[in-house]
Amino acid sequence: MQFIPSTLPDLKAPVFNNGNVVAQGWYIICASRDLSVGRAKSFDLCGLRIAVYRGEDGEVRALDAYCPHLGTDLSLGRVDGNMIRCFFHHWAFDGAGKCQDIPCQAQIPDRAKIQAYATDEKYGFIWVYPDSQAPEPVVEFDELKGKSLVVWHDPPLERHCHHHICMMNGIDAQHLRTVHKLNVEMELSLDRNAIGNVIDFTMCGEIPGKTWRETVLQRFLGKRYEYSMRYADGCMGLLTMMKNVRLVSPLHMIYAYTPIAPNKTRIQPIYVAAKRPGIWGWFVTRSLLLLTRLSYYFLRDEDGLIYNNIRFDPQVLLGIDAPLVKYMNYVNQLKPSLWSKCFSKQKSSEV
Repeated sequence: MQFIPSTLPDLKAPVFNNGNVVAQGWYIICASRDLSVGRAKSFDLCGLRIAVYRGEDGEVRALDAYCPHLGTDLSLGRVDGNMIRCFFHHWAFDGAGKCQDIPCQAQIPDRAKIQAYATDEKYGFIWVYPDSQAPEPVVEFDELKGKSLVVWHDPPLERHCHHHICMMNGIDAQHLRTVHKLNVEMELSLDRNAIGNVIDFTMCGEIPGKTWRETVLQRFLGKRYEYSMRYADGCMGLLTMMKNVRLVSPLHMIYAYTPIAPNKTRIQPIYVAAKRPGIWGWFVTRSLLLLTRLSYYFLRDEDGLIYNNIRFDPQVLLGIDAPLVKYMNYVNQLKPSLWSKCFSKQKSSEV
């Protein structure tokens, strides 16, 4: 195999595997079902306390949790129409973070405002973006755009390493052979969107048919195997398995990553399938979701053993590792968010 030390990424670059940086992107704050109309809650997310509330119009808003007056958690207050009122002195803030009413005086100070964040609801969760505006909504599968979806999800799990390291697993063709005993020669193609925050890795190759496992795979899937991984903002991975094979429709799964400490990651698995009509459609849809879940379980524990016991410091990479290098370079061009400063402070306080 060819050694490629010349393509090693700059590991001192500002984003990849950097525990002081939270990249701009969409992060899960809670399940949609946990926030009914007229309710407010606050959560710790990437080193901050963020309050989310659902107004009477059904839309979710997100603000820094602490009132700029005297610092009370806004989630202790009440939702008033599409605003939220602080419990302490009843100051009312709109979804843009601007104070619109102070009961004790008519004049509102210019500084009576708070940071607001963009939100989106998709796949059964509420997502928050670390800025008041997001360039794009939460990423989707091309094949499922515009379709009604059925979504399952499991409880999140934690890994004791940076989420960028966990995310590399999906494009590490070498470990498919060594860890999972899937000896498929993979070829790589990739594509990136216009603003550079989404990159698609497609891996395909011939199934050799040299072992009993490979023979079974050939019989049911055909001689070629293909899957793709769509990465968004260095914090979401959309996996499509079983592409262009016999017997089984493509399987779709999402890995949503949230940094909870500089070297600790929460991973939310989400299984997604297009809703099919009729009783038979109901059965097919849920069968595909079940198969997706079982495929994830097959890989999860073996990979967890690795990523809970890793100190990532690559010194020698091989030609087969080219997708990993491309992924590292992609992450390094992502933009740090304003949450990075708070996350860095969290790291310092924990130390």
